[in-house]
Amino acid sequence: MKANKITSCYVGPQISPEQFVQEHFFLYLSKGIMNGYDGNKHYTLRAGESCIVRKNRLARYNKQRENDEFGKVIFIFDESFLKGFQKKHLIDFRNHAQKDAFIKLKKDKLINSFLLSLEPYYNNSGKITTAFADLKREELLLIILQLHPELSDILFDFGIPGRLDLEEFMQKNYKFNVSIERFAFLTGRSLSAFKRDFRQIFNDTPNRWLVKRRLQEGRFLIEKKKQKPADIYIDLGFEDLSHFYFAFKKQFGYPPSAMRQENANG
Repeated sequence: MKANKITSCYVGPQISPEQFVQEHFFLYLSKGIMNGYDGNKHYTLRAGESCIVRKNRLARYNKQRENDEFGKVIFIFDESFLKGFQKKHLIDFRNHAQKDAFIKLKKDKLINSFLLSLEPYYNNSGKITTAFADLKREELLLIILQLHPELSDILFDFGIPGRLDLEEFMQKNYKFNVSIERFAFLTGRSLSAFKRDFRQIFNDTPNRWLVKRRLQEGRFLIEKKKQKPADIYIDLGFEDLSHFYFAFKKQFGYPPSAMRQENANG
């Protein structure tokens, strides 16, 4: 039996649905394709591949079904669990620099064997029974650290993000649909310091600037790249198409459809 026969399974605390990774997690794709983006790089995970997704990162991912199927296995390595694991096991730190939000893991029989061992434990909802959940998380983490000892530097770093260049960070990450509090945290600032520094740099409030910056990019994509509003509004950070249309018309005085018509006539 192959590991890609496993149906979806989820172990650990729930993670936020927003585009901010609150806790490290292991992701194995059993069926389909997943595309990810962290503001710097694009990633593709295919059936049979696995990765670690890092905490305190902005990340966006979408799934593609294959033969109308998509399956994944997720193990959340939250800070409480990791601190307990660190106390129990001797951790070897390697001082390995790694900036990517998605860290692809080696294909290995240990991971495949572990995934196959899950089958007797999870129920129809894809949840491992509570009695075995932490034991299986511990087993998986031991395997990952044996294959990638350098990941100890990432998984057991319990610090908070340091102070970053705010202008550079926002110009790179304005498309992510997260709260102002998240942006403040990721740039190493309190909310009040973030708002103060933001106004000094951009001469505007964060919320107004984000909407205008996203709309500027949307206008460019429609006018110059001939893209459709329905294809870009999510990637620009808008929650629904109607909000994008409303904000666009308010900002520029005409709806995106007017530009589409102009492109067609041109």
